[in-house]
Amino acid sequence: MENKVKVILGVIGADCHAVGNKILNHAITAAGFEVANLGVLVPQEEFVNAAIETNAKAILVASLYGHGEIDCRGLRERCRETGIGDILLYVGGNLVVGKTDFAEVEKKFIDMGYDKVYAPGTLPDQVINDLKNDLVKRGLMSE
Repeated sequence: MENKVKVILGVIGADCHAVGNKILNHAITAAGFEVANLGVLVPQEEFVNAAIETNAKAILVASLYGHGEIDCRGLRERCRETGIGDILLYVGGNLVVGKTDFAEVEKKFIDMGYDKVYAPGTLPDQVINDLKNDLVKRGLMSE
């Protein structure tokens, strides 16, 4: 029996929005991944520790309350410091306060070290397809 690829999922910082997290958890699990769902109000250290403990191949961060830019800054560096610097980092949701062009938001997060950045309203299928493609490209999952 093939081992499932493990991923970490959670809502970062002081954000307590749970609905999207539950939808993503269900969809990603149904797609055949093993999801360690940390829930809401998750500090960066918990994402990193969970990834190390489970040997996860990706960390999926959500933020809906608009302070993702603050909460997410430094996560890639924290991963590097603990030896998991090459882990896939995805982020999505309402990541900044106010009306900002998504291309600008995406660039900010790519510059912070995130591999993929998702706009509000992105469907789980897009995240799952990207995750599968990125894992196959890295040789961490077969097609």
